[in-house]
Amino acid sequence: MPYTYELKQWIKRVEETRPNRLGKKKEGWEFPRMSLAEKENRLKKFHPSYKEGSLQELKIGPSKGYSVPPEICSILESWSRIDPDRIDLSKIAFETDVLIIGGGGAGTAAALLAQENGAKVIITTKLRHGDANTMMAEGGIQVASQPGKDSPYYHYLDTIGGGHFANVPELVYTLVTQAPSILQWLEGLGAMFDKNPDGSFKIFHLGGTCRKRVHVAADITGAEIMRTIRDEAKNRKGIEVLEFLPAVELVLNEHGHCAGAILYNLETEEYLLVKAKAVILATGGSGRLHIGGFMTTNHYGATGDGLVLGYRAGIEVRLLHTTQYHPTGAIYPEQAEGLLITEKFRGAGAHLLNIDGEQFVFEREPRDACAASIIRECVQIGKGIPTPAGKVGVWLDTPMIDVLHGEGALVKNFIGKYKIFKRYEIDITKEPILIYPTLHYQNGGLKFNEIGETAVPGLFAAGEVTGGVQGENRLAGNSLLDVLVFGRIAGQHAAIFAREKARNGQLTLDHVRRFHQDLKEAGIDRRKMAPILLPDYSNPLVRERQLTAEYQGTLR
Repeated sequence: MPYTYELKQWIKRVEETRPNRLGKKKEGWEFPRMSLAEKENRLKKFHPSYKEGSLQELKIGPSKGYSVPPEICSILESWSRIDPDRIDLSKIAFETDVLIIGGGGAGTAAALLAQENGAKVIITTKLRHGDANTMMAEGGIQVASQPGKDSPYYHYLDTIGGGHFANVPELVYTLVTQAPSILQWLEGLGAMFDKNPDGSFKIFHLGGTCRKRVHVAADITGAEIMRTIRDEAKNRKGIEVLEFLPAVELVLNEHGHCAGAILYNLETEEYLLVKAKAVILATGGSGRLHIGGFMTTNHYGATGDGLVLGYRAGIEVRLLHTTQYHPTGAIYPEQAEGLLITEKFRGAGAHLLNIDGEQFVFEREPRDACAASIIRECVQIGKGIPTPAGKVGVWLDTPMIDVLHGEGALVKNFIGKYKIFKRYEIDITKEPILIYPTLHYQNGGLKFNEIGETAVPGLFAAGEVTGGVQGENRLAGNSLLDVLVFGRIAGQHAAIFAREKARNGQLTLDHVRRFHQDLKEAGIDRRKMAPILLPDYSNPLVRERQLTAEYQGTLR
């Protein structure tokens, strides 16, 4: 749907202020950055994670007493989809050295390194191999690749500061020092990043970076990385991929080691047991829980499954009290609501503007401060742009990119978004995009260390399912780096564990029985089951009349 007559009238205000803004930009003027105190004040007043009543205390489990969003609390304090007394642990469907749960960037990177270290690997994934948030990442990957101008030292400081100093230092150190080797590794596998005519990398500033450090493949960087590593995994012997088979429970053994998982066939509704010497959780995030009622950029399967499996097995969670809302998610047309509008647009010069065509925030503030500023402009200041659906947003002045860098610059660098909006008869080289913050990233997750280990021997974790790397707010470009750095590390160390430390023993689901007993004593509704696997967008009124709606194929 093209812009309505009313929205086009508001766009005229953007066009009227553009010459003045362009003049200031060419003179080097930027909207003033917020001080630390101003950021903290704005976050407390307007960021959804700091809103009163936005958190709920966990009543049971290893992180009892810690407060998380109610939507996260609901899945962590849920009954298993299986009845442990009805699962025959002697019927093994698959057996492997390393089982990887999740087929996105972290899981696939882990598979490559586990295979290189001599392990037989199975990747099991809920949807297709590669259906993950990694595939949808646009902004780029942070790597300090400019000797003399940048270094892991500055990358470290940016990441710690952007995370409000809540990050685990050892994890950040590993992230930034491993980054250059990740870029070299990807290029060696055939990943194609944007380069200048002299062969050097094109690099960009994004929010919270003190140096230009973000490497891109147009606006489809995640897809290019996922294409590269997925193709590599498919062409290697020793890596088997099981699609449409999400894990619904971890299996331990008598020694307390993680020794496999129960999978659920989405088509046949069968439950299958995989026995493994080591397991890696790489299930990604939880955007499809729609925390706070926000729209999301996340892929269809991002329902926090790994949090549930790890928590039930005894792994604590950390830093889940904050959620990242990307400042720029499309809010018009309705068909595109929640669509990620990469931060690279702002890095290239697109301004954030209110209804009067005025800038109101420095465009490269860290994401949480920028999102809070947009919400403030719309809610408190009353300068948001109303949509036909009754929502409100602000403008991202994308035509500024061609004005600043020459005709064709936007299409060349943002071909994906240009084509999407053309479907709706909106030319983003001539018209701005209407945006509002959208649920984007799970800042926290399962506790793990710098070699991917969790508190359960034989259970490793990597990527968005983990907590500690990003602190309370992730900087742009650090997620693609995170999944590759810690995916590779987890794969390597899981293979070593499988070869040198794994102990064979009787399989058990006693941890599920104990968790169920805790749920029963806490009076948790028996109908609450997790992992939920897929979001439910059906009509609530219809669900009330579906008498078998709670049946999950296991318990009648």
